[in-house]
Amino acid sequence: MLDALTVALGAAALALAAWCGFAALRNQPTKDWHFIGMAVVTVLVLAQLVVGLVKLGSGERPEQGTVLFVAYLLGAFAAVPAAGLLSLTERTKWGSVTVAAGAVVLAVLEVRLYDIWGTAGA
Repeated sequence: MLDALTVALGAAALALAAWCGFAALRNQPTKDWHFIGMAVVTVLVLAQLVVGLVKLGSGERPEQGTVLFVAYLLGAFAAVPAAGLLSLTERTKWGSVTVAAGAVVLAVLEVRLYDIWGTAGA
C-alpha cells in the first residue's frame, strides 16, 4: 500500500503507547497534550484510510482480500479514538493505560495491514 506511511503510523502508535504508559506509571490520567498526540495519530490513520481506499478505487487489490483489508483499515481508524473516549470516562491512571493499550492495538493492526496488502499492489 504505502510502506512509509504504515511504518510511520506504527512508530507513532508505539510512541503514543510509551508516552501514555509512562503517564500511567506516574499515576496520571490522560492530559490535554495526550489528546493532541492522539489527534496526530488519528490524522495519520485517516490519511492511511484515504490512501488505501484510493488505491482500491484505482484497481489495486490486496493479496488477502478486499473485505478483510477494508475491515482492518476501519478498525485501525477506530482504535485510538475509541481508547481516547474511554479514557475520558476514566479520569485516573487507568485512562492512560487504556490509551496505551489502544495505541499498541493500532501498532499490531498496522503490521497486519502490511501483511494483508502483501506485494500484489506493489
